[in-house]
Amino acid sequence: MKRRRSQSPDIRIGSRSQPELMVAEYIATRRGDPDRGPMVRLNSAEARLRLIQDGELVWVRGPRRKELAVLVIDETVPVRNVALRDIAGVTIAEHVVVMKPDLDTPPGKQVG
Repeated sequence: MKRRRSQSPDIRIGSRSQPELMVAEYIATRRGDPDRGPMVRLNSAEARLRLIQDGELVWVRGPRRKELAVLVIDETVPVRNVALRDIAGVTIAEHVVVMKPDLDTPPGKQVG
């Protein structure tokens, strides 16, 4: 019997783990700029993997903090990369996790 191994052992799909994405682009806006606020640009393949759609709110978890942002599907962003705008606590070339917020589970309750 032949066993097939995953080509990417660092990618695990499940409710408790999300593949990490490398920050390929970071935009910091200034007061008075017409487009401001936290935003994530992601390839549609990566968005499908995370079950998120264009315009949804997502959590962006970086090495120092976690923040909510709006998701925009952008095919110019390479697979396994992410482009961020106005997300505090991350810099270019760091790894972040983008995930859908769990709005169904009450605070303090564990999913068992």
